[in-house]
Amino acid sequence: MISMREVEKHYGDLHVLRSINLDVPARQVAVVVGPSGSGKSTLCRTINRLEPIDSGEIHVDGQRLPDEGRDLARLRADVGMVFQSFNLFGHHTVLDNVTLAPLKVRRSARAAAREEAMELLARVGIADKADRFPAELSGGQQQRAAIARSLAMRPKVMLFDEPTSALDPEMVGEVLDVMTSLAEEGMTMVVVTHEMGFARCAADRVLFMDGGRIVEDAPPEEFFGSPRGERATSFLASILSH
Repeated sequence: MISMREVEKHYGDLHVLRSINLDVPARQVAVVVGPSGSGKSTLCRTINRLEPIDSGEIHVDGQRLPDEGRDLARLRADVGMVFQSFNLFGHHTVLDNVTLAPLKVRRSARAAAREEAMELLARVGIADKADRFPAELSGGQQQRAAIARSLAMRPKVMLFDEPTSALDPEMVGEVLDVMTSLAEEGMTMVVVTHEMGFARCAADRVLFMDGGRIVEDAPPEEFFGSPRGERATSFLASILSH
C-alpha cells in the first residue's frame, strides 16, 4: 500500500531523511518510534507530500506520488492524516467539520454525507457532540473528531503524527482506543508516537528511527524484548523507565 524508495530530505544543511526504503502492505500497522529529531514526523508527512522530498520515489496503492496538481489532490484524498494539534475548523460545528471534505472533494450528497458523518461520530464516541464547536470539546474529543473527519473520506491509508502528544494524560486512552479499533478492523496505518503501550498491542511492526534512518524494523515483541542495536536499547531504557 505504501512504498518508499531511496527517499532523501534536507532542511537546508540538516539531512533529515537518509536513504529511506520502506514497504507497508495493506492492513498493516507500522508504528514509528525514536528520539526527538530522528525524522519520524518528516517521514510520516512525506507520504502524502505535505513535506516534499529531495529525491527518491513514494508510491501509494501502486501509484507514484505526484509532485503537485490535481493528481496529487486525488491521491491525498485516499490518505487520511491526523495531526497532534487537531486542525479542526473552529467556526464550523463538529458535524460540519466531518462533512466538509466529502461534500467538497467527493461531491457526496448532503444527506448521505451527514448520515455517514453521524455514523463515524458514533463510532468514535462523540455523536452527542455533533452540533458543538471544537472549542466546546475536550482535547480528546477534538482528536476523535479529527479522526472521524479523516475517515469520512474513506481513506486507504491513515497517517497519525503524534496524535496524543498535545493531550492531557487522562485523554490519551480514549484516542488510543479509537486507533486500536481501527487497527483491529484492518486499516493500513503509519503511526508516529511515544505511546509504547499502543506500539506493543496494536502494531504489526515497530520502526525505530535515529539520525534520519530506519535503524530497526521488527515485530513489537522482538523490538521490545530484544532490540538489536545499542541505540534502540538505550532509547527503550530511558522511555520505559518513566
